[in-house]
Amino acid sequence: MWLLYAFAYNFLFLQDNMYYRRKILLALLSFFGGKLTAKQLQKYLFLFTRQQDTKSFDFVPYHYGCFSFQANQDISTLTKYGYCQITETKDGRFYELIKDEDFINTLKPEDKQKLIDTKDKFGKLTQTELIRHTYRNYPYYAIKSDIAKSLLNSSELEIIEQQKRHYSEKQLFSIGYEGISLETYINKLIINDVHVLCDVRKNAYSQKYGFSKKTLELACKGTNIEYIHIPDLGIVSDKRQELNTLADYDALFNEYKQTTLIDNNKSILYIRDLLDKYKRVALTCFEKDPKQCHRTCVANSLMQLPNADYGLKIL
Repeated sequence: MWLLYAFAYNFLFLQDNMYYRRKILLALLSFFGGKLTAKQLQKYLFLFTRQQDTKSFDFVPYHYGCFSFQANQDISTLTKYGYCQITETKDGRFYELIKDEDFINTLKPEDKQKLIDTKDKFGKLTQTELIRHTYRNYPYYAIKSDIAKSLLNSSELEIIEQQKRHYSEKQLFSIGYEGISLETYINKLIINDVHVLCDVRKNAYSQKYGFSKKTLELACKGTNIEYIHIPDLGIVSDKRQELNTLADYDALFNEYKQTTLIDNNKSILYIRDLLDKYKRVALTCFEKDPKQCHRTCVANSLMQLPNADYGLKIL
């Protein structure tokens, strides 16, 4: 009996405190008859967010076009709590509502209208037509597609090709994920034609969705970026406590340069080898401000190596 009460309490709590973006997903499924393929849901959601001034979800170019990692994760969470289910069939992956509730009227009036407009404009398209529409009208999101060649003509494919970024010069980058979504982060790497992401955290774990090692590695793999974790160049979390002033950071980084960087010079040389081989390499850690992150010490060490034939760019 106690477990039943606990389940009921948790369910009601989740309903009342559900992230608004998850209500959008449930309402979207409801609008389209309670069942969509994974590709349909991503495309309809993308077209819906194009109408929003502040977008509920960000997207990246992926194997089948526009894709939101956050939406995919949210669907998994909603499945866990019994709002919908995921089924695999010979025709693909489907998301299906289980709860028969009025999710539509949980939305803001303006978002409800945008969903109505999305269904009116695109609801009669087949899945293939829907994908083709997003490729033609938003070609950047088709640059990583595995199926574009089978859906588009040569002139349309050329437009997509023009969206791709190709740079021949060597370049070292520095990027932090503080304050941005996984999608925004990955898009920064794609736009700058980054080939390798070097994670210089000691422990590649984050409470922020998308930035723990496994998830970040999968996101990179899906966009043709190689992910490499180099924990030797990290700082143990105990030493990052009580950093309240610039002097605190200066003391930490001075110690870091005199110990960790010297003791692990082989890792610096390894990154230099990656630059020679792959040309476009990014260093990453949490902090947005590079002055508050040890990755700047790593970057400076690389810039000070003999014959450093590359520049440094902060993303």
